[in-house]
Amino acid sequence: MKSIAIMMCAGALVAGLAAPAAAEPGREAFGRATLTGLAVLPAQTFVPGSEPSGAQLGTDPINGVTPPFPGQPVQGFSGVARRPDGSYDVLSDNGYGAKANSADFLLRVHRIRPDFAAKSVRVLGGFQLSDPRKLVPFPLTRADRLLTGADFDVESIVRAAEGGYWIGDEFGPFLLHVDGEGRLLDAPIELPGVKAPENPYLNGAEANLGRSKGFEGMARSVDGRRLYPLLEGTVAGDRPGELRMYEFDLRGSAYTGRRWTYRLDDPSHAIGDMTAVDRHRFLVIERDNLQGDAAEVKRVYLVDTRDRDGDGAVDKTLVADLLDLADPRGLGGGGAGGTFRFPFQTIEDVVVLDDRTLGVLDDNNYPFSSGRTPGRPDDNEFITVRLARGLGADPRVYR
Repeated sequence: MKSIAIMMCAGALVAGLAAPAAAEPGREAFGRATLTGLAVLPAQTFVPGSEPSGAQLGTDPINGVTPPFPGQPVQGFSGVARRPDGSYDVLSDNGYGAKANSADFLLRVHRIRPDFAAKSVRVLGGFQLSDPRKLVPFPLTRADRLLTGADFDVESIVRAAEGGYWIGDEFGPFLLHVDGEGRLLDAPIELPGVKAPENPYLNGAEANLGRSKGFEGMARSVDGRRLYPLLEGTVAGDRPGELRMYEFDLRGSAYTGRRWTYRLDDPSHAIGDMTAVDRHRFLVIERDNLQGDAAEVKRVYLVDTRDRDGDGAVDKTLVADLLDLADPRGLGGGGAGGTFRFPFQTIEDVVVLDDRTLGVLDDNNYPFSSGRTPGRPDDNEFITVRLARGLGADPRVYR
């Protein structure tokens, strides 16, 4: 979820010392993970030649920057998909945190390439999401049918076998199927029995999901035949802190009826992203809603849908505590042998690079979040993390 809370947490540094988060009782942790790469895209990066945005944010400075902005910011990375050439597709979410203030934010997939030697990120291009075939049956914000943050809150993305993409939305929640240029191929696909307050089909009925609490995470099965979208919020009537994970059959273009439960460590937490490891296992980011020195929980869990302990929820094993990464080479700027913290409010991207290496990116909530330096909008950071041992992943995940 794109949060617009402004958390002024004094003293947050690129590298800082903190006690590691303990593994939950009964869960076998991997051991301490290690920072192996850091690349940064400055917060003040805009799509060249793009339209101004942020007109609904007022004119008071936010973390030292004053809206509206001269273009479309390259920000809010809420989903990532690896490309065969070593670059990455990153999905910007709805823009500025709410349906009401994001009508001038154009939904976009950016193509980026990190340079870990130079600690920088190049923006290679990208494409807007659009509906030129008029497949969306409800009114859109723009007559040209470019999709905006007032139409959908896009939070997760996977590549499709035919070269397009499947995208998870939080307003419906909907599944969106687009081609390689971001054009919708089908009408938005509803989730049966679940509606968020922003759902255009609510028609006065009561929503049973929180605002913008739809498909925050989504994985594609390793054989490419199914999607596994995961809600960020708890459906009304479910136990607090329990999130539903669904199965969607791509060949039949329908939900299969199978469902699993992801249980948050605390009901106040949220998930940030999900990706497949093999047929039964996935990686999930779980986080608190804090940033900077106040941040306590930013974790990557390996989850197993086989529920071996029989508690009714997927099994969880801690593989990386993002607030306690070993930094033996001082890549984070704190000197050799230090500790690196990834203290962002929203961390919403994880990708498997090899059996022991993950890529992790933050959603910087531009211009609101300031987890790295108080009073300054967060940059987009891309880190690589070496796990203490291998995942035993299906090689199709990273080849």
